[in-house]
Amino acid sequence: QVQLVESGGGLVQAGGSLRLSCAASGSILRINVMSWYRAAPGKRRELVATITDGGRITYVDSVKGRFTISRDNAKNTLYLQMNSLKPEDTAVYYCTAVAGLFDSWGQGTQVTVSS
Repeated sequence: QVQLVESGGGLVQAGGSLRLSCAASGSILRINVMSWYRAAPGKRRELVATITDGGRITYVDSVKGRFTISRDNAKNTLYLQMNSLKPEDTAVYYCTAVAGLFDSWGQGTQVTVSS
């Protein structure tokens, strides 16, 4: 089992930046894929970015060129650098990890972008 704890959310003005962190513990050696999802009120949960253990990275179109996902294996931490934030980026952001047949979720961190 993998435990995930997100941090770094907050309130920022449009055009600003935030960096989210996700600290992983537990069976971290089994992690194959880590991702960031977001859930906004009244909208479906959305996959924002993914990074595999082989380094393959994918983004949803709406964040390409603005967000960067990265992983520091020495610190067992996943990051999401978010630049040029827009009000439509407002959501609760969740870190997830897939380890074998199991997936784990963090508790989420709120990101609010004011116009």
